[in-house]
Formats: sequence, C-alpha cells, structure tokens
Amino acid sequence: MTASTFPIRFPTDRLLVGGEWRAAAAGATIALEDPSDGSELARIGRGGAADIDAAVGAARAALDDGAAGGWGRLSAVERGRILAAIGRKVLDNVELLAELEAHDVGKPLKQARADAVALARYCEFYAGACDKVHGQTLPFANGYTALTLREPHGVTGHIVPWNYPMQIVGRSVGAALAMGNACVLKPAEEACLTVLAFARICAEAGLPAGALNVVTGLGEEAGAALAAHPGVDHLSFTGSVATGALVQIAAARNAVPVTLELGGKSPQIVFADADLEAALPFLVNAGIQNAGQTCSAASRILVERPVWERVRAMMAERYRALRAGPAARDLDLGPVISGRQKDGIDHFLALARDSGLALAGEGEIVADAPRRGHYVRATLVDDVPPEHALAQEEIFGPVQVLIAFDGEAEAIRIANGTKYGLVAGVWTRDGSRALRMARALKCGQVFVNNYGAAGGIELPFGGVKHSGHGREKGFEALYGFSTLKTIAIQHG
Repeated sequence: MTASTFPIRFPTDRLLVGGEWRAAAAGATIALEDPSDGSELARIGRGGAADIDAAVGAARAALDDGAAGGWGRLSAVERGRILAAIGRKVLDNVELLAELEAHDVGKPLKQARADAVALARYCEFYAGACDKVHGQTLPFANGYTALTLREPHGVTGHIVPWNYPMQIVGRSVGAALAMGNACVLKPAEEACLTVLAFARICAEAGLPAGALNVVTGLGEEAGAALAAHPGVDHLSFTGSVATGALVQIAAARNAVPVTLELGGKSPQIVFADADLEAALPFLVNAGIQNAGQTCSAASRILVERPVWERVRAMMAERYRALRAGPAARDLDLGPVISGRQKDGIDHFLALARDSGLALAGEGEIVADAPRRGHYVRATLVDDVPPEHALAQEEIFGPVQVLIAFDGEAEAIRIANGTKYGLVAGVWTRDGSRALRMARALKCGQVFVNNYGAAGGIELPFGGVKHSGHGREKGFEALYGFSTLKTIAIQHG
C-alpha cells in the first residue's frame, strides 16, 4: 500500500481519554485507506478493552467531579454555551473537515462539505435545546405534589459507522452532551479522521476533560468492549442489523438501554398524478448519494403503471449521465469505502444478471480513476419483482430498482413487504392520498413530495422492524438520552 500525499495536521494514532491524547494501551495501530486510490491515508490507534475501561472511567469521573467547571456540575445554560462554541468552531473548520471526510470516506467534496455544515447545525440545535427540556407537574391525590424530572443517563456509549461520521456524531453525541451525559465514542475503523478532528475542536471550544472520550480500534475489540462494559448507562449504535443484534445482546446483560439505527430498503412511491419533473432529482439523488452507502437510501422506486414508461425513461437518461471518480474531482459519486464493500455490491449486480434482469440505465467511471480505487457504476435495474433479493436486501451501494404497481393497495403491500422500515417517499398531488399513504406505511419517516427534507436535523429519525428502534435527531433525541424521574411529595 503506497502512502497518501494528503497532509493531515494532527496525530491520528492517539486516543482521547480524560482530556489526554494517548497511545492505545497495547501500542498497536491500524492503517486507514484512501478509497479513491488505495493509498495509506493514516494510521489510527488500535484501542481495546483496557482503553475502553479507561475511557468509561474518565467519563464517570467527569460526571462525579465536584470541582467547579467539571462537566457534571455545569448548568444546562452553560452546556448550551459550550455546544454553541463547538458549532462555531466547526463552521470555522468546514473546509478542513470536508477534505478529511472526502479522503477518508471517499465522498465528493460537496457532499463532505454539506456533512460538516450539518455537524455544526447539530451543535447549534442542541445548544439551543439544552435548557428547554422540561419536567411536568402531575394532578394527583389531595395533600401531594407530584412532578417529573429529566435527568442524564450518565455515561453513554456511541458506536458510529463509517458512512456519515460527522453527521452521526453530531446527532448522537450532540444530544447526549446537551442532556449532561459524558460520552465514550468508538468510531468505525474504516473512517474516523473527522471524529478525531471534531474531538480536538471540542477541547478547543472549552468542553471539559472527560465529557467526550474517543477510542479508535476494531469493532470486535473496542466496539465489543464498549457494548459489554458494565459502567455504560446507555448505548447508541448505528450500523448493520447483524452487528446491532450483537450490541443489543451485550447491553442486555447489563440491563442497559440501546438506541439502534440499522439498515433500510426505503421506497419512493410515484403515483400517476405526481409532478415527475420535480420528483426526478429526488428519485435519483436519494439512491446514489454517498455512492448509495446510506441507511435511508431510496433504493426502491415504485412507479404506478400509467407513468411507468415515462419515469423509467427519465431516470435512465439521468443515470447514463452519472459519473464516478476520485472524491477530489467532486463528481456525482466517489468510490465506495473498501474492496470488501465493492465485492458485496458486485455480488448483487451479478445476481441481477443471473436472474435475467435488465439494466434500465448505467453510469460511468471516469477514465482516469485510479486503478486501486473502489469504484462502482451507478446502476438502475429494470422491472424487478418485489420478492427478488435486489428488492429485499440492503445493497448499500449506488443501485436502485424499478418496481411497477397498480393502485394504492398494491403500493402499500410492496412498500411494506420487506423486513425494514426506515424511510419512505410519496409523490402525488392528491392530498388525501398522501395522508392515507403516510399513515399506512410502516416506517419511521415519510416524506411527501420530497425526500430527506435536506437532512431534517430537527426531525426525529429512526426505524421500525429490522431498521431498529429509538429516535435520534430533533428534540425527541433528548428524551432518549435522558431518564424520567417521578417525585411525589406529601405535604398535607
């Protein structure tokens, strides 16, 4: 593996524990690959159980420290001011963060830049929310005053995937800090440079030592240790269904609550009365953004038969114009994260060919893309049976399938006919139909005549069925990162 020429301005092989940047206890490191060209981008610390234990201890100390200015002693207003300062520093460093993310994940610069701005927005949103989480007074028996309080869990563990490190750190760690928790963060070993940079920004903005601890390393080592640690009071995990199940089992042994955001096979449903010109960019972009490596990607396009030919032709034309290449070229798609990820996508494309499924449209890989980069053509698969693996399984690549339907009832049956339930889109000019569909779809979010709402930082996000449980983003996340205490006072 050749070394990257991209300059990184801070040591990447250190873990953050209790405000101190230190080497992993075992002294080992892991190579990070630039997926655009296969070069070695950096080395990160290979943290393990001992490092996780130290990080959990540091988080607990930050909560229990009685000194003025310690994280556990700060008021909600003071926490908000620190989060606001972090948000401002993120905005000051958008270009640096975007370059790191582009090289580390492989996403085009414009997408990486949008993620950095979203990270700042999460900090701003939760800064403003810190002092607005209210309890209640409850009508109760004569002679009593009953009330509820929202309190932090304590130490929260965060296991973050490689596809959107900045955004997922923002929505989980941001909400946890806003509620007064102290965090132990384990980023994905494939891509964690922006997480490390964000941790440095937090310290510069005045976040007290121990409030945020970062342990890099392998999922089966550091991640497993965090999920099973008895000192953790709440876990947040975003990733695959299989790994999410393991995290939940480990947490259950300590009776620890878990927020899980897992996979998706999200549909966009296009009715014959839809504004097709308005829909087209959403139909395509929601499937190919970040090279399709998005849990909420709209990987199934359900089209009502009267407009089937027209939608297929419009999408096919758009697909033929899509170009994949190095992240720095800022094209429609960058590479996928790794050779293993590319192999998994190629498996599904081979399955499509073996099943006799036709391609409605296919993009290109630019001629000068580095040979060692992990590039996949954006691919639109034609007329896929709803029960086929391509319509049922999460491909996690730039592959969308077209499925025809007749009427609302069939659209609902097909849309709900997978094990997932994360997001759905509905395209129609009929307001009554839009409401009927939104209520009938089994998922955590429904977008009508749009998809994604430009990130929707204020909108609660999460799934049902195999897409997980619990909610992140918006005000609802603050409830997930807190526990409710009831107080009943007898006063006569």
